[in-house]
Amino acid sequence: MTEPFVVVGADAAGLSAASKCRRTDPDREVVVLDAGRWVSFAHCGTPYYVKGEITALTAMTALTPADVRERGIDLRTEHRVTAVDTTQQQVTVDGPDGQTEVGYGELLIATGAHARTTPLSDEALAGVFTLHGLDDAAAIRAFLTDPDAYDRADVGADERLDWERVDAMGAMAPPAQLAIIGGGYVGVEMAEALAAWDVGVVLLHRGPRLLETFGQTAGDQAVDALESLGVSVELETEVRTVEAADGQVSAVLATDGRSWPVQGAIVGTGITPATDLIRDTPIALGDSGGIATDAFGATSVPGVYAAGDVAESIHVVTGEATWDPLGLPANRAGRAIGATVGGEQTTVGQVAHTAMVKAGAIEVGRTGIIQEDAAVAAGFEPVAVDIEAASRSHYYPGAEPLWVRLVADRQTHRVLGGVTVGTDGAALRINTIATALHAGYTVVDLMNVDMGYAPPFSPVWDPVLTAAKVLDGRL
Repeated sequence: MTEPFVVVGADAAGLSAASKCRRTDPDREVVVLDAGRWVSFAHCGTPYYVKGEITALTAMTALTPADVRERGIDLRTEHRVTAVDTTQQQVTVDGPDGQTEVGYGELLIATGAHARTTPLSDEALAGVFTLHGLDDAAAIRAFLTDPDAYDRADVGADERLDWERVDAMGAMAPPAQLAIIGGGYVGVEMAEALAAWDVGVVLLHRGPRLLETFGQTAGDQAVDALESLGVSVELETEVRTVEAADGQVSAVLATDGRSWPVQGAIVGTGITPATDLIRDTPIALGDSGGIATDAFGATSVPGVYAAGDVAESIHVVTGEATWDPLGLPANRAGRAIGATVGGEQTTVGQVAHTAMVKAGAIEVGRTGIIQEDAAVAAGFEPVAVDIEAASRSHYYPGAEPLWVRLVADRQTHRVLGGVTVGTDGAALRINTIATALHAGYTVVDLMNVDMGYAPPFSPVWDPVLTAAKVLDGRL
């Protein structure tokens, strides 16, 4: 009898793989092991839950455990995999009934990523948070709620929630001021979320601009947008530590001696691949720290796959391994691996680091290689343009400025990447440039795309096409 397909991790990559394997080979036994209680949930939605735009925590789950099991998948929550033996092809599992060994025919590592907590050394302090799960989101929102108004029913959760932690935060006096440490995705989105509450917000970022991977215009616009919401943004500020009083955060201290009195701190300094499980195995890591994989998601050990935030991917522009911890690549890679294990060889696809983020009214999108020094390091001779154009026909109500950065290679004229920034239809426009990257388009190819035109949506020359037209003139 064939050993089961064992999946470690029950989120985007893991459950996509398990579901696709069952559909491809209905007779194949599939076992999914996860240390937590929550499965198939949307990390990216948590700032909007904290803000209150999403009212129920359970709304951010695509599948319940019961849904998963109805698909014929042996889902075991609160089962932590502690070791992998690639020789015996088995994993060691700590579960409610003790320690067991589970054999596998094929194994998928889909353990995701860990939230960085640096520079805060004491995560046990009341008021210290990361934002890397639904429990975290519920705890933050409970902390923001006046104790007299706190009601479990408003949390919108079920028995899977860490109610002891959430109730404890709901019983505390709400903070007068909170610090956000880090100016990437989490920091910017959480700043907007917290600004919707009756609380002062200071965002501390050690770099020279917010959203550094999105470029200068995006960073400048994000600062303006957050400050218009009342957020205090402190750039080039490295946090050294926090002070505490009576077991709760009382202040955040920077390395230059400045300090801010706060009652809580949210750490958004990034994530790292959760590779602890394979530390003592022959499964190889890539240069990024994620698990090295091939075009099919296979690792260096036969029969073992990796997908999601724990694994590397191939960059569509450079052809080199990269780490891209985002939802779509995770889902897509998991689905492909499930098909392969089920008997249909399927590639996991390539990535372009395509991403979107919102800062107040500002929408930002990015894809590919957008910095000229990065393009040079990848072996290209970059030429870049930055243009401003109207988001709609100039005479149509609601037209707003939209900024586009487009980068191409001087030798081949191939499009390498781009950025879109604005308040009216900016984010989704990045998908046109991302498509051009995957198609291997030149600047002229992109310029000649037959995009739709109607005054309420775009001028005759969409800003992306205008950027391509200008860039073509400089090549």
